[in-house]
Amino acid sequence: MGKVAWGFTCSIDGFIAGPGHDMSWMSASEPLAAGTVERMAGDVAVIISGRDGYDAAKAQRGERDATTAEAYGGAWSGTEFVLTHRPHEIADDPSVTALNCGVVEAVSLAQEIAGERDVQFISADIARQALEHDLIDELQVFVAPVFLGDGTRIFDVPGGRRIDWELVDIYSDSPRSFGRTYRPKGRHRPRV
Repeated sequence: MGKVAWGFTCSIDGFIAGPGHDMSWMSASEPLAAGTVERMAGDVAVIISGRDGYDAAKAQRGERDATTAEAYGGAWSGTEFVLTHRPHEIADDPSVTALNCGVVEAVSLAQEIAGERDVQFISADIARQALEHDLIDELQVFVAPVFLGDGTRIFDVPGGRRIDWELVDIYSDSPRSFGRTYRPKGRHRPRV
Protein backbone atom coordinates (compact mmCIF):
# COMPACT_ATOMS: atom_id res chain seq x y z
CA MET A 1 0.00 0.00 0.00
CA GLY A 2 1.26 3.47 -0.88
CA LYS A 3 1.52 6.46 1.42
CA VAL A 4 -1.12 9.01 2.32
CA ALA A 5 0.67 12.30 1.76
CA TRP A 6 -0.09 15.98 2.01
CA GLY A 7 1.94 17.97 -0.46
CA PHE A 8 1.97 21.69 -1.10
CA THR A 9 3.93 24.77 -2.00
CA CYS A 10 3.43 27.57 0.48
CA SER A 11 4.45 31.17 0.91
CA ILE A 12 7.14 32.06 3.46
CA ASP A 13 4.37 33.34 5.76
CA GLY A 14 2.46 30.05 5.69
CA PHE A 15 -0.28 30.30 3.07
CA ILE A 16 -1.06 27.75 0.35
CA ALA A 17 -3.44 30.07 -1.49
CA GLY A 18 -3.99 33.80 -1.54
CA PRO A 19 -7.34 35.49 -0.88
CA GLY A 20 -10.12 33.90 -2.94
CA HIS A 21 -7.87 30.88 -3.58
CA ASP A 22 -5.62 33.05 -5.79
CA MET A 23 -2.67 31.03 -7.06
CA SER A 24 -0.92 33.68 -9.18
CA TRP A 25 1.81 33.98 -6.53
CA MET A 26 3.09 30.52 -7.52
CA SER A 27 5.04 32.22 -10.31
CA ALA A 28 7.41 33.35 -7.53
CA SER A 29 8.31 29.71 -6.84
CA GLU A 30 11.74 28.49 -7.76
CA PRO A 31 11.57 26.02 -10.65
CA LEU A 32 12.19 22.46 -9.53
CA ALA A 33 14.90 20.38 -11.15
CA ALA A 34 13.99 18.73 -14.44
CA GLY A 35 11.95 15.58 -13.84
CA THR A 36 11.07 16.32 -10.19
CA VAL A 37 7.42 17.22 -10.83
CA GLU A 38 6.93 14.26 -13.17
CA ARG A 39 8.53 11.87 -10.66
CA MET A 40 6.34 13.15 -7.84
CA ALA A 41 3.20 13.06 -10.01
CA GLY A 42 3.95 9.48 -11.03
CA ASP A 43 3.84 8.37 -7.38
CA VAL A 44 0.27 9.65 -6.92
CA ALA A 45 -2.77 7.62 -8.00
CA VAL A 46 -5.53 9.52 -6.18
CA ILE A 47 -5.83 13.17 -5.19
CA ILE A 48 -8.29 14.24 -2.50
CA SER A 49 -9.34 17.87 -2.75
CA GLY A 50 -12.01 20.11 -1.28
CA ARG A 51 -14.98 21.85 -2.79
CA ASP A 52 -13.73 25.41 -2.21
CA GLY A 53 -10.53 24.72 -4.14
CA TYR A 54 -12.45 22.94 -6.88
CA ASP A 55 -14.86 25.86 -7.27
CA ALA A 56 -11.99 28.38 -7.30
CA ALA A 57 -10.08 26.42 -9.95
CA LYS A 58 -13.16 26.32 -12.18
CA ALA A 59 -13.87 30.04 -11.67
CA GLN A 60 -10.22 30.98 -12.35
CA ARG A 61 -9.72 28.62 -15.28
CA GLY A 62 -8.81 31.41 -17.72
CA GLU A 63 -6.53 33.18 -15.21
CA ARG A 64 -4.33 30.33 -14.01
CA ASP A 65 -1.06 29.51 -15.73
CA ALA A 66 0.21 26.07 -16.73
CA THR A 67 1.67 25.47 -13.26
CA THR A 68 -1.58 26.05 -11.37
CA ALA A 69 -4.32 25.16 -13.86
CA GLU A 70 -3.95 21.42 -13.21
CA ALA A 71 -2.45 19.17 -10.56
CA TYR A 72 1.32 18.94 -10.90
CA GLY A 73 1.19 21.39 -13.78
CA GLY A 74 -0.62 18.83 -15.92
CA ALA A 75 1.95 16.05 -15.32
CA TRP A 76 -0.46 14.03 -13.18
CA SER A 77 -3.20 11.66 -14.27
CA GLY A 78 -5.37 9.59 -11.99
CA THR A 79 -8.53 9.83 -9.91
CA GLU A 80 -9.49 13.03 -8.11
CA PHE A 81 -12.01 12.93 -5.27
CA VAL A 82 -13.68 16.22 -4.39
CA LEU A 83 -15.20 16.07 -0.92
CA THR A 84 -18.43 18.05 -0.85
CA HIS A 85 -21.79 18.10 0.90
CA ARG A 86 -23.36 18.95 -2.49
CA PRO A 87 -22.04 16.23 -4.83
CA HIS A 88 -25.01 16.53 -7.20
CA GLU A 89 -23.82 20.02 -8.20
CA ILE A 90 -20.62 18.68 -9.77
CA ALA A 91 -21.74 15.15 -10.68
CA ASP A 92 -21.60 15.99 -14.40
CA ASP A 93 -17.84 16.82 -14.29
CA PRO A 94 -16.10 13.70 -15.68
CA SER A 95 -12.70 14.89 -14.46
CA VAL A 96 -13.56 14.34 -10.77
CA THR A 97 -15.49 12.03 -8.47
CA ALA A 98 -17.67 13.96 -6.05
CA LEU A 99 -17.96 12.31 -2.62
CA ASN A 100 -20.22 13.24 0.27
CA CYS A 101 -18.44 11.39 3.05
CA GLY A 102 -15.94 11.91 5.82
CA VAL A 103 -12.20 11.95 5.32
CA VAL A 104 -11.72 8.48 6.83
CA GLU A 105 -14.05 6.91 4.27
CA ALA A 106 -12.53 8.97 1.45
CA VAL A 107 -9.01 7.79 2.33
CA SER A 108 -10.16 4.17 2.51
CA LEU A 109 -11.76 4.42 -0.95
CA ALA A 110 -8.69 6.21 -2.31
CA GLN A 111 -6.33 3.55 -0.99
CA GLU A 112 -8.37 0.81 -2.67
CA ILE A 113 -7.92 2.60 -6.00
CA ALA A 114 -4.30 3.62 -5.40
CA GLY A 115 -2.95 0.18 -4.55
CA GLU A 116 0.83 0.55 -4.25
CA ARG A 117 0.78 4.20 -5.36
CA ASP A 118 0.11 7.19 -3.12
CA VAL A 119 -2.95 9.18 -2.07
CA GLN A 120 -2.32 12.95 -2.02
CA PHE A 121 -4.24 15.71 -0.22
CA ILE A 122 -4.23 19.11 -1.92
CA SER A 123 -6.66 20.84 0.46
CA ALA A 124 -5.58 22.42 3.74
CA ASP A 125 -8.99 21.88 5.32
CA ILE A 126 -9.30 18.24 4.24
CA ALA A 127 -5.69 17.57 5.32
CA ARG A 128 -6.43 19.12 8.72
CA GLN A 129 -9.34 16.72 9.08
CA ALA A 130 -7.09 13.82 8.07
CA LEU A 131 -4.56 14.86 10.73
CA GLU A 132 -7.31 14.65 13.35
CA HIS A 133 -7.61 10.95 12.45
CA ASP A 134 -3.84 10.32 12.15
CA LEU A 135 -4.21 9.50 8.45
CA ILE A 136 -1.23 11.36 7.01
CA ASP A 137 1.98 9.39 6.57
CA GLU A 138 4.05 12.09 4.91
CA LEU A 139 4.21 15.86 4.51
CA GLN A 140 5.85 17.23 1.35
CA VAL A 141 6.69 20.93 1.64
CA PHE A 142 8.03 23.45 -0.86
CA VAL A 143 8.37 27.16 -0.06
CA ALA A 144 7.98 30.05 -2.51
CA PRO A 145 9.93 33.25 -1.76
CA VAL A 146 6.86 35.44 -1.28
CA PHE A 147 4.75 36.88 1.55
CA LEU A 148 0.99 36.75 0.93
CA GLY A 149 -0.29 38.22 4.20
CA ASP A 150 -3.72 36.60 3.79
CA GLY A 151 -5.42 33.61 2.24
CA THR A 152 -5.63 29.93 3.11
CA ARG A 153 -3.25 28.98 5.90
CA ILE A 154 -1.34 25.71 5.74
CA PHE A 155 -2.72 24.62 9.10
CA ASP A 156 -5.35 26.65 10.90
CA VAL A 157 -6.80 25.28 14.13
CA PRO A 158 -8.42 27.89 16.39
CA GLY A 159 -7.14 27.30 19.91
CA GLY A 160 -4.15 25.44 18.49
CA ARG A 161 -3.10 21.85 18.10
CA ARG A 162 0.51 20.77 18.10
CA ILE A 163 1.73 18.11 15.70
CA ASP A 164 5.44 17.30 15.65
CA TRP A 165 7.15 16.22 12.44
CA GLU A 166 10.55 14.70 11.75
CA LEU A 167 12.62 15.31 8.65
CA VAL A 168 12.80 12.31 6.31
CA ASP A 169 14.25 13.73 3.11
CA ILE A 170 15.55 16.91 1.50
CA TYR A 171 14.96 17.48 -2.19
CA SER A 172 18.62 18.18 -2.86
CA ASP A 173 17.95 18.61 -6.59
CA SER A 174 15.85 21.72 -5.84
CA PRO A 175 17.49 23.44 -2.84
CA ARG A 176 16.18 26.94 -3.57
CA SER A 177 12.59 25.77 -3.11
CA PHE A 178 13.37 24.38 0.35
CA GLY A 179 11.82 21.04 -0.61
CA ARG A 180 11.44 18.82 2.43
CA THR A 181 9.62 15.61 3.33
CA TYR A 182 8.50 14.93 6.89
CA ARG A 183 6.63 12.16 8.70
CA PRO A 184 4.68 12.42 11.95
CA LYS A 185 7.23 12.24 14.75
CA GLY A 186 7.47 8.81 16.29
CA ARG A 187 5.97 6.99 13.30
CA HIS A 188 8.78 5.18 11.51
CA ARG A 189 6.81 3.62 8.72
CA PRO A 190 3.52 4.33 6.97
CA ARG A 191 0.29 2.90 8.37
CA VAL A 192 -0.73 -0.39 6.86
